[in-house]
Amino acid sequence: MFYFDGTMLLLIPAILLSIYAQWKVQSTFAKYSKVRNRRGVTGAQVADAILHGYGTAAGIEADKIADARAGLAAVNIEATPGELSDHYDPRGKVLRLSEPVYGSDSIAAVSVAAHEAGHALQHAVAYPYLGLRSVVVPVANIGSKLAFPILIVGFIIPALFVQALNIAILLYIGVVAFTLITLPVEFNASSRALRVLENGGYLAADELPAARAVLSAAALTYVAATVSAVMMLLRLVLLRNMNSR
Repeated sequence: MFYFDGTMLLLIPAILLSIYAQWKVQSTFAKYSKVRNRRGVTGAQVADAILHGYGTAAGIEADKIADARAGLAAVNIEATPGELSDHYDPRGKVLRLSEPVYGSDSIAAVSVAAHEAGHALQHAVAYPYLGLRSVVVPVANIGSKLAFPILIVGFIIPALFVQALNIAILLYIGVVAFTLITLPVEFNASSRALRVLENGGYLAADELPAARAVLSAAALTYVAATVSAVMMLLRLVLLRNMNSR
């Protein structure tokens, strides 16, 4: 059967990496959620200070500060339900922090808040990969929603299986492209966050390794998502080749 052929073995490492990444981010966040930063600043306070600092400590290149000022001034910070649901919405210019981050003064909270503020900084300085990701989002959404239903149709109607695989491959390329573009976006946001936390004096030098651990764990989830997408695309290609003979 299609769902239990030998190509399924390709997905096992990706599945294991995804499980480990989820465990790592949750356990690391939980660990450093119990450690308060010495300045006693909350996630919301750090995000607000970063977005309205307008200086190199905020991770903005000196020649782009003036252009970024208006954009950052328009960003609102809101609390949102859930855990690890933090995100920046570039369309609405809203930085949403989860409840465990918004009002907490833990190292985990300020690290996550600084990371999400890093996305707002990217938007303000027109970071190219962020703009490219926004362009690819609709394509990736279509691919993720339609690729597998089309495969199911091909599975039900064997005569259409190869054609269904070809369409699914084309659609899933958009998903893979999105995950690949997301990697530099997330790594850059974390790099900006660590620079901000250090240069802005929000965390002491001996607190920075904990912040780095939180952000590294979060980054691993994006690496796992990319590996999973690439392995799935490879599986589809192999299935197409096997059934085209």
